[in-house]
Amino acid sequence: MKKVISILFLFVCLSVNAQEKPKTQIVEASCGQCQFGMKGKAGCDTAVRIDGKTYFVDGADINHHGDAHAADGMCSTIRKAEVVGEVKNDRFVATSFKLLPVEGHDPHKGHNH
Repeated sequence: MKKVISILFLFVCLSVNAQEKPKTQIVEASCGQCQFGMKGKAGCDTAVRIDGKTYFVDGADINHHGDAHAADGMCSTIRKAEVVGEVKNDRFVATSFKLLPVEGHDPHKGHNH
């Protein structure tokens, strides 16, 4: 009986460790309709481009990342984002989505501190 329990315990441990953990990756992020030319939905929605393929994003609302229609907004430009998640049913399901600062953009430019 001890051998059976030991083997079962070993199997459970190996199964848990064998599950692939989602990795953090840097991707292109923008409005799917305005910048990536995606079809199928009206309005503006967060999308990412991974390995040349675009996906609408579940778990990252376009309005939670500043003014989408500002000069540096997601409807006006393609940004970089640090994401964790996976592609499911041709959508990117984000468990973490962090829009990165615009390269070369100094948020203090023009400010006197």
